[in-house]
Amino acid sequence: MPNYDYECQKCAKRFEIFQSMNDAKLTDCPEPGCDGPVKRLLGTGGGIIFKGAGFYQTDYRSSSYQAGAKADGAASSPPPAPAAAPKSAD
Repeated sequence: MPNYDYECQKCAKRFEIFQSMNDAKLTDCPEPGCDGPVKRLLGTGGGIIFKGAGFYQTDYRSSSYQAGAKADGAASSPPPAPAAAPKSAD
């Protein structure tokens, strides 16, 4: 569930609430005795960090497939260009 930041327009208290995305926005300050209107603040969200193996297609390749890909890559590379013949000084 995402968390949302709110700020009370009356008492300026900031607070964070965990709500479902389907829940309605809060309208009143939860501070006892305040009951002022609240405004939802824009958040930056959380970053996603992928750690470990298994997140790329190449992580799932078998060792025999990787060996065949290396051999195929070496065979398909262009041959080296021939050296130019030296010009004679006449």
